[in-house]
Order: sequence, then structure tokens, then C-alpha cells
Amino acid sequence: MQERAAVVVVGGGPAGLTVANLLGRCGIDCIALESRDREHVFHRQRAGVVEYRAVLMFERWGLGDVLGPGIRDGRLEIRYGGATRLIGDDEFSDAIAGSICPQQFLVRNLIGTLEKEGGDLRFGAQDVTLTALDTERPVVSYRDADGELHEIECDFVAGCDGDRGVSRTGIPDGALTTFTYDHGFSWLTVLADAQPPRHPLMAISPDGFAAQFSRGPGASRFYLECATGDRLEDWPAERIWERLKVRLGDDALPTGTITDLELFAHRSVIRDPMSYGRLYLLGDAAHIVPPLGGKGMNLALHDAEVFTSAVRDFLRDGDETGLAAYSKVCLERVWSCQEFSRWLLETTHYAGDSTRTDAFHAGLARARLHRLLSSVTAEHAFTELMAGLS
Repeated sequence: MQERAAVVVVGGGPAGLTVANLLGRCGIDCIALESRDREHVFHRQRAGVVEYRAVLMFERWGLGDVLGPGIRDGRLEIRYGGATRLIGDDEFSDAIAGSICPQQFLVRNLIGTLEKEGGDLRFGAQDVTLTALDTERPVVSYRDADGELHEIECDFVAGCDGDRGVSRTGIPDGALTTFTYDHGFSWLTVLADAQPPRHPLMAISPDGFAAQFSRGPGASRFYLECATGDRLEDWPAERIWERLKVRLGDDALPTGTITDLELFAHRSVIRDPMSYGRLYLLGDAAHIVPPLGGKGMNLALHDAEVFTSAVRDFLRDGDETGLAAYSKVCLERVWSCQEFSRWLLETTHYAGDSTRTDAFHAGLARARLHRLLSSVTAEHAFTELMAGLS
């Protein structure tokens, strides 16, 4: 089956769905392909905070409703040295607060809006192949659930299918420069049916780092610093809850059924340029950033707006400026967020547990943390970074 579309979007996560919705707002036809089924996509949980910059983006494009009744909260609770401090607890921070909106809710709302407005979203797309990317008429082929082969000729391909997807792996070796960095920290992530905290929470202690974030009215995602090389079987539920209570400093911490566990090492990946021919990489296909700071999904949303605006200008006016500048514009923000995430990782992990590094770097981390907790100016700068405004 041969088809035609201006844009083919590969990947049905936040980046791909945002691109499809924004293109629809521009009157540009696109076909969005997702390899998983609808049920899987609806329940796939990752990020949970839409930064203020992205909130403004959705509102600017008439898509503010996709955030649902998300709580606007720019506060962050930090527990350190037996004391609790709220960062962002003032009018300045309230004015640039992000939205607490778990990724699965955002995705469901983006899908609902796209389908309501006649968008073309196809689940279960298998064996996706990208060809002729270095021409003006790329072709995306795939097999549907019935095994029928589809070939879609298009003007542009938006590669939104992650670090291991066909978009990134389909680019010839040597066409991109890849920067990678291992941060030396590992986490156990715990998704549980447990009462979420009032505000996002980070705890810094000699026992190791821990954090708790809301993932809906009755769910929390916890993060526990762990040793590199740990296995999931090293972390039974009893140990998880015991360590969380100690590190969060809360013997009465509400517990619940653990629904998902994952071990991962913090790493950074940046690909430059974020394009090859008529293929443009978005989100994790182009960059991976440590989760502390909540920049992963928000970088993907930024990529989506930059890409859509560039394609609109080209197809409507023949203006290639945005396409030519796509990588430069996106990568400036990516590098800034990488630096912020690294800064936050070092500060929260070295300040509490000096055995993780040498005395000099532990002292630097404690100095950074003291400045953040004692200076209104430093606090406002931190809040701006969290809001995506810097």
C-alpha cells in the first residue's frame, strides 16, 4: 500500500504526539507510527513534571487542555541534616510553576486530542524502515497488524522513537558525532501505589540519596541511590521500604504495592547534529539526560516545537532558516540541561555521602547546597532553571 504525507512521525511518545498535534494546528498532514499497542502506550510511565516553558508552549498552540487538571506547583522539598526546606515557596516561584502531570496522562490527552481532530495515529506498526533519507522524498515503510506492507513517501521524518529506535540506528555510521558520559551514579526506581508527597521531595543523607515524586493521586515514584552492579533481587520490598524510611527521614512513610522496579546507571548522550538529510531526531533519539531535574521529557517537547515551526515555515513559505538552525537551537538547550542535571546530581549525592568522592568535591557540593538553601538569589536562579526559562 503506497501512501503520501508531508511528515511521518516515528514514535508515539510525548515528542511524537506533540509534533503530530502541532502539525495539525498548522494544517500539515502527517502520519504517526507507534510500534506498541494502545494499551501499552496509555500506561507507559516515565516523567511527571511539565516545566513552565512547556506549559506556555501548549497554551500558545491552543493545547493547554492536554495538561488536564495538573497541579501547578514549583516547590521542591529538600531534607538535609535533619531539617526540611522548601525551595520555590514564594510569589516569584509560583508565577513560573510547572504542572504536575504524569506522562501517561499527558500521552492519553494528546492521543485523544489528535484523534478527535482527525489525526492519523497508527499503533502496532512493525518492521519500520527508513530509506532515501538524503533525498527530498524519504520513504517510511512498515507492516500493520494484519501483516500488510505500507510505504509512505513524505517530505520529512520526525524520529521520536528513542535511543534504540530505527530513526537513530538508521543513520549511517560517521554521519553524527556522539558525546557520551557515565556519571558514576546508579538508582533503583520504584513505582508504587503509595500516597504521593505534597511536593516533590529529595533527601540528602550519609545513608545515600532518595527522592519521591507524585505519579498521580495514589501513586509515587521513588528513587534510591544504589551500588553499581546491584541486581533487582538484591532489593526485596522489605529492604526498599526500610531504606526509603531511613533516607527520607520518615518512619511513618506510607507504603503500598510496588508495581514496577528498574535499575539504571546515570548517563548522558548527545548527538550532533540532530538530523540527517530529511530525518530529524527528537527526544531520546537525539539526547539522554539524567532524570534529576526533570529535563528529559521537557527537552523532547522543546524539540517538537522547534521542528514543527521549522517544517511549517518551509512548507508554507519556502523558508529553510528554521530547518538549517534546528540542531543549533535544540542543542543549546540540551547542553544547558545536561550541565544543570550534572550539577544537581553532584550536589545531592556528594553533599550527603562524602565516601562517594574525595573530600574536596564533597566540600564543593556542600557549599553549593548551602548557597542554594541560604540565598534567595541562588534559589530564584535554580527555580528558573527548573522552569526551563534559562
